[in-house]
Amino acid sequence: MSERTVRQTGDEILRKQSKDVLELTDRLKELISDMKDTMKIHGGCGLAAVQVGVLKKIIICAPEEDKEPVVLINPEIVSVSDETEEDSEGCLSVDGYRGKVIRPKNIVVKAKDENMNDMEFDAEGFFARIICHEVDHLNGVLYTDKVVPGTLEDINKENDETEEET
Repeated sequence: MSERTVRQTGDEILRKQSKDVLELTDRLKELISDMKDTMKIHGGCGLAAVQVGVLKKIIICAPEEDKEPVVLINPEIVSVSDETEEDSEGCLSVDGYRGKVIRPKNIVVKAKDENMNDMEFDAEGFFARIICHEVDHLNGVLYTDKVVPGTLEDINKENDETEEET
C-alpha cells in the first residue's frame, strides 16, 4: 500500500483546474493505485487526484465499503435531475468539518474507466453526491463553497465534548 499526502484547505492546488488525461501511463496507473490506498487509509468514500497534488481529471468513488472503488477518468456530468437532496458532507481535504450541501438526486455521467474505455451511466443518491463532490474538486471547488449557511460543524469539537461527558 502506498499512501500519498492529502492536501488540506489553504493549499493553492485545491483551487486549480485539473487537466484531461490523454493517455493512461504507468505513472497514472500508479497514481490510481495510490489514490485507492490513500482513500482507504483515511476512511474516505471519494478522492480526486488534485487532493494528492496531481492536476489530472481522475476521481475514485467508493459508495459501498465492501466493493472495489469506481475509477472515473475525465468525468463529466452531462445531466442532473431537478430533484435535489440536502445532506451532510465531509472531505479529506477539509479535515475535521462537516456541512450540509444540496446536490442533485440523480445525474448522468460520461467518463473513461481504468482502461480508458468510454462509459456513460446514471448515478443516484449517495453515489451521485460523491461524484458531484469529486468533480467539483477537479474544477477547484470545495464543498465548503456550497455548504448551506450555518451548517458547517467542527466535528472534532463534538468529539471533544463527548469525551468530556464520559
